Amino acid sequence: MKRAKLHAPPKPRNPVARSPLLRKGGPHGKSARALRRQAKMALAKTARDPDALE
Repeated sequence: MKRAKLHAPPKPRNPVARSPLLRKGGPHGKSARALRRQAKMALAKTARDPDALE
């Protein structure tokens, strides 16, 4: 059986230089398109029945 190779320990990572993929994180929420559609549907609902403003 062969022996395992001895590698140098990995260098510590720079905590300031983060991956650009990590910038995509954050709180989840509705997209701008979903918010526009929701507003448009609310306006149409109000136009159909103006007395239902509650």
